[in-house]
Amino acid sequence: MGRIETTFQRLKTQDKKALITYIMAGDPDLSATKALISTIEQAGGDILELGVPFSDPVADGPAIQRASERALQSKTTLRKVLALVKKARKDGAAIPVIIMTYYNIIFQYGIDRFAKDAVSSGVDGAIIPDLPPEEAEDFMKYARPSGLDTIFLLAPTSTEERIKRIASSSTGFIYYVSMTGITGARLRNLSEIRGKIPGIRQHTALPIAVGFGISNEDDAKRIAKWADGVIIGSALVKLIEANRGKRLLLSKVARFIRGMKGAIG
Repeated sequence: MGRIETTFQRLKTQDKKALITYIMAGDPDLSATKALISTIEQAGGDILELGVPFSDPVADGPAIQRASERALQSKTTLRKVLALVKKARKDGAAIPVIIMTYYNIIFQYGIDRFAKDAVSSGVDGAIIPDLPPEEAEDFMKYARPSGLDTIFLLAPTSTEERIKRIASSSTGFIYYVSMTGITGARLRNLSEIRGKIPGIRQHTALPIAVGFGISNEDDAKRIAKWADGVIIGSALVKLIEANRGKRLLLSKVARFIRGMKGAIG
């Protein structure tokens, strides 16, 4: 049993929900990222999505695009991110880590090599927004035997057939995108999320986590009533952007994480 599954099972027995956070590796630099990983875990983050910068992040909104640009300027690469995770594990990090990036980066690295190196570095799963399950056969062929969870995205527009396909291809959890469009957009229709989740549960026993547009404790609390996990991305990336290079960065991030975790239980 991997770290992601273990985390969801532990939280379920405690009647709690998972706080899943996203940060961009290398924003503003890799040493800051390592400190942020520790801070997020200690403050109550349950699972961490670690972005790898890409020059054309089509699914990302302005905040994460800017973070990606800063990370590229600091010479962040997939190889360096895997080395960072490995070092964090050696230093005691136990939080499940998911690499989130675009397929071209993994393809150029080598699919087989990525799956092996990711797991040996302490990475638990991968989210690749531009790789649908219909085109992911090669990736899953190497990821599954290596023990790397493959996490695919569902959208409000997903048909029942699409839900079945995502459910059968995913391991770890189902990532439900709360809206169409890019990250960082404003969350509008919570009732639609509430109505969609039961239909997804009919086709999978995997936990369902909801992301995109969740920026405050009130929205997180409401979504946690229906979902197994709440994903916070752009709001945290913006906080890091506003405080990068400042002495209070880590304390502000810790306060943000504690507030969100307290809201969702």
